[in-house]
Amino acid sequence: MAQIRDTPLPQVSKAVGIETFGITMRFGSFTALDNVSIGIPAGTFHALLGENGAGKSTLVKCVMGFYHQTSGSLSVDGREVEIDSPKDAATYGLGMVYQQFTLVPSLTGAENLVINRTNVPAIINWSKERKDLNAFMERMPFKIPLDRPVSELAAGEKQKLEIVKQLYLGRSFLILDEPTSVLTPAEADEMLSLVRDMTVRGELTVLMISHKFHEVTKFADAVTILRRGKMAGGGLVKDLSPKQMADMMIGDVKLAESDTRMPVAPEAKPILVVSNLRAPDRTGLKTIDIGNLTVLAGEIVGIAGISGNGQKELAEILAGQRPPDAGSITVKGSPYGATRQETRVNNVRFIPEEPLNNACAPKMTVTENLAFRTFDVKKQGGEAVWLDMKSMRKRAASLVQDFKIKASSNSSPIASLSGGNVQRAVLARELTGAVDLLIVSNPCFGLDFSAVAEIRARIVRARNAGTAVLLLSEDLDELLEMSDRIMVMSEGKLVYETPAFSADISVIGAHMAGHH
Repeated sequence: MAQIRDTPLPQVSKAVGIETFGITMRFGSFTALDNVSIGIPAGTFHALLGENGAGKSTLVKCVMGFYHQTSGSLSVDGREVEIDSPKDAATYGLGMVYQQFTLVPSLTGAENLVINRTNVPAIINWSKERKDLNAFMERMPFKIPLDRPVSELAAGEKQKLEIVKQLYLGRSFLILDEPTSVLTPAEADEMLSLVRDMTVRGELTVLMISHKFHEVTKFADAVTILRRGKMAGGGLVKDLSPKQMADMMIGDVKLAESDTRMPVAPEAKPILVVSNLRAPDRTGLKTIDIGNLTVLAGEIVGIAGISGNGQKELAEILAGQRPPDAGSITVKGSPYGATRQETRVNNVRFIPEEPLNNACAPKMTVTENLAFRTFDVKKQGGEAVWLDMKSMRKRAASLVQDFKIKASSNSSPIASLSGGNVQRAVLARELTGAVDLLIVSNPCFGLDFSAVAEIRARIVRARNAGTAVLLLSEDLDELLEMSDRIMVMSEGKLVYETPAFSADISVIGAHMAGHH
């Protein structure tokens, strides 16, 4: 049995292969996985595709020992094994990078890496550890500030640290769950190229859960597609087109069509105007400095940038969560300070990243979360003194139906919903009624193929109805698909602007990387 490596900087790992035989997983009367057999040879890059609820997470949780399958078996390097816990999985060199971050927020990146090793000494020699870590990080394709608490890192930086952690621990079979959701195309290519190179050298085997066909076709050797818990197809990537993969994945379901974008009206009025705005970033070491940002009615302005360049702080300033030191923000010509009263008068709405944490009260019900904009207002205007539960329930039922939110009950805690359904619920709340300004951050992080199409279509529909939309996203494909104008944020400043239809991706990428 292979032991977990205690030393950082393993020189050469030996990749391991796995095979599942007829894995079936039942939860009561519900069959989440039905007789799934896949083989992933050592030193290969395998993609796992499927809609949310197709059984992908259940399959990898069986492999990693979180679940014990109802029937079927698993072999590692040709030998049948029993994996009853993630610790067992680690013993065989199996590791996983999860969609939800598993880092300790109060510790630095360096501390998170070191404490995850086995047999950590009671007294840590930090000068030696830092020297080893620096040498290790030189082999990584991206820079992560290891001396900052994880709580201060942006989502993209946390995701990169999760991947680095597994490589640092010397895992030789890696499951990546949507690994590039918060990375720029250049970062994603760089990171997946590094991982791919390790598979080619026989140091690593990869199973990647993804919804991005271009990543699958560029990096994966083979693909397995699940639908409703069963094998829907698969094969060598070179033999399959994206359309064939999509057909296997979705079956007969029609995707929501994105509305075609009409040109921005020449007489469109400015809705959001930001001038000479200055504020400290989350480290307190740099300054967010926005000279001029204007969003017109019926226009989507996309903000591109590598994670950690000030987008998060800009969203916090506009949401009233971070006070600026200088400058002005106006909405529809009036000074705007992001109070509840001002957001209501000016019809300003927000869809932040990680909506369950930033736009919901997780333990409160779906009905209550959907009422956050309206619970304190009477139908006929004026402030409400009592909660009108009957109206709240009626409104929630209408929104759930309209936005196709799947919930076992509207009186369930919103935290019990899947990621895509939480996002739909927040969209339902924020896009219902008059919306003059919509501020959106990474709206499709970690969502499946059909949810992404539907959510983008909803945002474009609001834009076509005259809403001014500020879209902050680390997915350049998303920005190019949805925006009218794209601005690039680097080192806390807006450094480049281009119409989306004539945008040059290489020029945008160069500005994102700071070469401008």
